[in-house]
Amino acid sequence: MAVKKVATVGIKKEKGYLYFVDKQGDISCAKMARGAKKGGKPKKVAKVGVKKVAGYLYFIDKKGDISCAQMVRGGKKKKATKKKAAKKKVVKKKATKKKAAKKKVVKKKATKKKAAKKKTTKKKVTKKKVTKKKAAKKKVVKKKAKKRK
Repeated sequence: MAVKKVATVGIKKEKGYLYFVDKQGDISCAKMARGAKKGGKPKKVAKVGVKKVAGYLYFIDKKGDISCAQMVRGGKKKKATKKKAAKKKVVKKKATKKKAAKKKVVKKKATKKKAAKKKTTKKKVTKKKVTKKKAAKKKVVKKKAKKRK
């Protein structure tokens, strides 16, 4: 992974900004996002016009120049899938779609009944609370009346 210097520009970087080589091959910078604050729109810093080659990563080095390095890609190679396995999957998908449609109709009816039950229970609970408060007020009024006599 050898690093090659593509163009010498000598840009001085400011803190809080991200410097990069844009699609046109020029140097641009954008304000970095911090916490809940969003980043800014990119601004052109210097027009260089570097032509990018596929398979290389272009970046701004410590001296402010454009450099590139060959991209390293690792990992396991994917095995070729068989066509027979793909045909079986298609058959299974058709069978599951029919079953799902039948279940949806049943679920909709059940949810309506549950919603109706919940509404009625809420009304009963509120009535009980109101009656308890009224009974407590009546007791307080009776005690005050006894003390006055």
